[in-house]
Amino acid sequence: MKLVGATALVTGSNRGMGAQFVEQLLERGAARVYAATRNPDAVQRIPGVEVLTLDVTDQSAIAAAAAAAQDTSLLINNAGSSTNQRLVDGDLDKIRLEMDTHYYGTLNMVRAFAPILRANGGGAILNMLSALSWLAFDGVGAYCSAKSAEWGLTNSVRLELVDQRTQVTGLLVGSVDTDMMAGWDVPKADPKLVVEKALDGIEAGTLEVLADDGTVQLKSALSQDPSVLYPNTSPSKWSMTS
Repeated sequence: MKLVGATALVTGSNRGMGAQFVEQLLERGAARVYAATRNPDAVQRIPGVEVLTLDVTDQSAIAAAAAAAQDTSLLINNAGSSTNQRLVDGDLDKIRLEMDTHYYGTLNMVRAFAPILRANGGGAILNMLSALSWLAFDGVGAYCSAKSAEWGLTNSVRLELVDQRTQVTGLLVGSVDTDMMAGWDVPKADPKLVVEKALDGIEAGTLEVLADDGTVQLKSALSQDPSVLYPNTSPSKWSMTS
């Protein structure tokens, strides 16, 4: 997938990672970038950018975006949400929002744009995943579960779209210095550098882009017993006395 001359659509493009994708795609020679967002007034109007109003949880809005962006050759599913909900006792409506955004939103975007990509020669899809696709934390179980489902979706649609020559890439990263992570006092990656790696990966045909060292280490740990990643949950650690 070559970015020079490409037409890209980026969801969640008004800030953070999305805004970086728009900027860097233009710098790399994209002919047009559709900046799709629920808040179109927040997108900077610059040459080469066409703003679309889009909520990925709204099927009619997805259909309208697809109708308006028939020349798309690269779809970047970046839109996200973070409701900080536990699964056992959290707000079910907010838990559903995580799935509607990360899983069903991504799936519906893929379903809407797959025929467009096929008509335009195959193109590519990049799904913004997370290290939390592979690792759960108490307090954000809804987000972790939705991102895990989106990772599975990414692998599945890659298989389904190979015959139409659509490249499907997953971008996995830990904490990124964006508004969504503003309340977390943890090391954070520079969104500019993460997007650079993602776009390099698209052009190189990489199926999974691991954007930081922590994510690389985490993936290598997935082959170990779960007690390595979750040492406090093993029954052998529980006390049988009060």
